[in-house]
Amino acid sequence: MFQQKGQAAYHPGLENSIALESHLGNPYKKFHAVHVGGTNGKGSCSHTLAAILQSAGYRVGLYTSPHLLDFRERIRVNGEMMDQQFMIDFIEREKSFFEPLTPSFFEVTTALAFSYFAHMKIDVAVVEVGLGGRLDCTNVISPDLGIITNISKDHTKILGDTLAEIAAEKAGIIKENTPIIIGEANKETRPVFMRKAEEMHAPIVFAEDSSMLMSITPCKEGGYEYTAISPFAPEAERTLIQDNPYLSQQVPYPITIQFHGELGGYCQPRNTETLLHALSALFQQGYQFDENHLKDGFAHVTELTHLHGRWERINISATCPVYCDTGHNTGGMEYISQQLKSLECEQLHIVIGMVNDKDIKGVLAMLPQNAIYYFTQPSVERALAAEDIQQLGREAGLNGDKYLNVPAAVKAASMHAGANDFIFVGGSSFIVADILASLQGPK
Repeated sequence: MFQQKGQAAYHPGLENSIALESHLGNPYKKFHAVHVGGTNGKGSCSHTLAAILQSAGYRVGLYTSPHLLDFRERIRVNGEMMDQQFMIDFIEREKSFFEPLTPSFFEVTTALAFSYFAHMKIDVAVVEVGLGGRLDCTNVISPDLGIITNISKDHTKILGDTLAEIAAEKAGIIKENTPIIIGEANKETRPVFMRKAEEMHAPIVFAEDSSMLMSITPCKEGGYEYTAISPFAPEAERTLIQDNPYLSQQVPYPITIQFHGELGGYCQPRNTETLLHALSALFQQGYQFDENHLKDGFAHVTELTHLHGRWERINISATCPVYCDTGHNTGGMEYISQQLKSLECEQLHIVIGMVNDKDIKGVLAMLPQNAIYYFTQPSVERALAAEDIQQLGREAGLNGDKYLNVPAAVKAASMHAGANDFIFVGGSSFIVADILASLQGPK
């Protein structure tokens, strides 16, 4: 599995996926889809969009990766994990076809997801790209909308060493005559997206160029309060307010909308901006939802889709708050480090571990030096050994002891932390998975 082994388990190209889908009767043609790519934020965007569509009464399939505790987390319908018996029956029935083809773990998983969605007669699937875009096996679909959240350096051995090279791979999900929303771009990536969209005759929107968010207020209890131009307002009126925000005070509801966003990471306002433009594009295509569905989806993402690990408070026996986040590369850690440095606490305690194919030095260089560190390792083959990350941490001016597993590291942090301190657990999705699994106890 790529989840365990990394690049050695990666199969580039769509040949196997096309063969699998053809054998299964092309189940992806039986439902609508939204395709979500990018380096960071695509999981949060996928779950939030699914929550809004669910609130609007759609039967929604959600395909994401990786999972934290249960493989079936990757494949959900209206928030509920895939039926276990369906998965067993699918593998038993189809393995005689799979085995000579020797598909990858993710190729089989994608075929399973699309088959399950067709079986469950969903209306629309929100499909998160697994890796890259152009050669990702989810790229067989013909979506109503594409979303690319942002580009930063990750999986560089597979996708390329420069932002432009990575953007070219991500831009591979841009389809003929299909609208594409770009959440964040820069001088390296913007021309890549523009060229691909022009080639595919795809209407392209850069969310940063026409902001729909008018105010962003962090909430003490978590999340944000937003005021935005309604994505369901007529385009001419939206443009008028974007050109002159003061007019919003004179324009009646629902041109502007106030809503609560449950997710509290520093990256979430950018994700929200991206999603507002995506909702506008879907609304213009005839999707039936309104402001109440938007409010419900943003406010209840975790309840509706069971999203975990995005600046999430976890309940352990500690005297101070303990939060975890799955951010695992320089793009994601940029936001997390800003959030950690802004915390008002007496002492910050950071439990951190990573896998060995990330820019570990780049991530460690962003972290605050005044924290106490608990260096550890996740329980996957790709794990960077605790002593190795401890040594790299020392070189970056980060000091602390090493622990052989995540629960031991978190326990130590909890013992040392005072009532006015703060504990953060992160560095990898697998670090978060390990602490959540330990809270569940033995099965």
